[in-house]
Amino acid sequence: MSYEVKSLNEECGIFGIWGHPDAARVTYFGLHSLQHRGQEGAGIVANEDGTLRRHRGHGLLAEVFQDETYMEMLAGSSAIGHVRYSTSSKNTLNNIQPFLFEFHDGQVALAHNGNLTNAKSLRRMLEEDGTIFHSTSDTEILMHLIRKSTKETFIEKLKEALNVVKGAFAYLLMNETQMVAALDPNGFRPLTIGQMTNGAYVVASETCALEVSGAKFICDVKPGEIVIIDDNGYRIERYTDDVQYAICSMEYVYFARPDSNIAGINVHSARKKTGSNLAKEAPVEADMVIGVPNSSLSAASGYAETSGIPYEMGLVKNQYVARTFIQPTQELREQGVRMKLSAVRGVVEGKKVIMVDDSIVRGTTSKRIVQLLKEAGAKEVHVRIASPPLKYPSFYGIDIQTRNELIAANHTVEEIREWIGADSLYYLSEQGLIDGIGLDFDAPYSGLCMAHFNGDYPTKLYDYEESYLKSLEETTFFLDE
Repeated sequence: MSYEVKSLNEECGIFGIWGHPDAARVTYFGLHSLQHRGQEGAGIVANEDGTLRRHRGHGLLAEVFQDETYMEMLAGSSAIGHVRYSTSSKNTLNNIQPFLFEFHDGQVALAHNGNLTNAKSLRRMLEEDGTIFHSTSDTEILMHLIRKSTKETFIEKLKEALNVVKGAFAYLLMNETQMVAALDPNGFRPLTIGQMTNGAYVVASETCALEVSGAKFICDVKPGEIVIIDDNGYRIERYTDDVQYAICSMEYVYFARPDSNIAGINVHSARKKTGSNLAKEAPVEADMVIGVPNSSLSAASGYAETSGIPYEMGLVKNQYVARTFIQPTQELREQGVRMKLSAVRGVVEGKKVIMVDDSIVRGTTSKRIVQLLKEAGAKEVHVRIASPPLKYPSFYGIDIQTRNELIAANHTVEEIREWIGADSLYYLSEQGLIDGIGLDFDAPYSGLCMAHFNGDYPTKLYDYEESYLKSLEETTFFLDE
């Protein structure tokens, strides 16, 4: 039995700016630094003297905005933007954000990073009450809740709506007079505030986007907070005090750029420390340490430094291969892997190699990389994973919805090792990951969400509860019989 390559994908990245004469272009640069968070669609809404205009489309940011006339159309001193990876909704134009709503009393733009766990129930309730949806995205739900609120001001309506939606959300909204950022009560996804030298305020999913836009870091948006930005500056308010940190651990392991800081922790440094912990937990005699490009390079350097084994570039990634390579035959699929990744024969031939990777999802990619290394002459390939086994689905914005997609949920480490063809396989322990990241919040797992690894979800699962419990009783066989 053969399986298509399965990789982890995060839902999206958001960026906004208030008070810059070329806001849309700055937003473009900010989104470009967040492109790793979503490659299926992109959009920007600009605010010119209270009039909101939008352009959006399928594909990478550069593809969506390849025509300069789009930027000329998006004149204005404020803007919000979005790069998208579809998780629970279809990749149609109507689902590409930011959404732009036209009401009799004004316009509102909305962008969202995350996934609502009670979206189906809320949508059903709203539709039964006469609401008409224009997308299948859970993002649209927030705006309908705002419009149905009987509170007096927009901020009061928003606060009420934020207490109704559940799950993971980093929202960015803009109307004629203000831009508002909001984070869920657990802070699953990163969201940060900065300021440029000309006084313009910036909101972004990661601090790397602040650096690109030339903004100086002000603060992270904390769980349960909303940040209101207008021509008078910014202010922070709370919509709930029922908060507890549960930052998605996979942000540090895989999703975020290594030059970003999340909750004051540099991502590269966290990955390097997890690699160091991995070397302490799983030493092995070898000639070299190599990392799987690109997200595993930091962990590999940490492993090499602690173990004293030289770090080498044994794998090279072709940066110019299209992000998706799906072919109709197994032979062509394997050729696609070779186009994306190459083993350096002159480095690995005749050597005992430690291959460090950040995670194993289905195991298909790991199996092919081990095969590449051995075909290039590697004498032994010892696989070390800088995170615990992924055994449980995510309901907070990552496209893993069932245990059937996860090889570690159905097989032992030894079974996985044998199937991928490694000479040894070891995963980092949960405590090794927690200590490596180094958060220190007064919360379970020091403020991390570790549900992918141990099934300890920090919130109720609402609409997903029944299917999740059913999945725990099912067994799926991935491996060749």
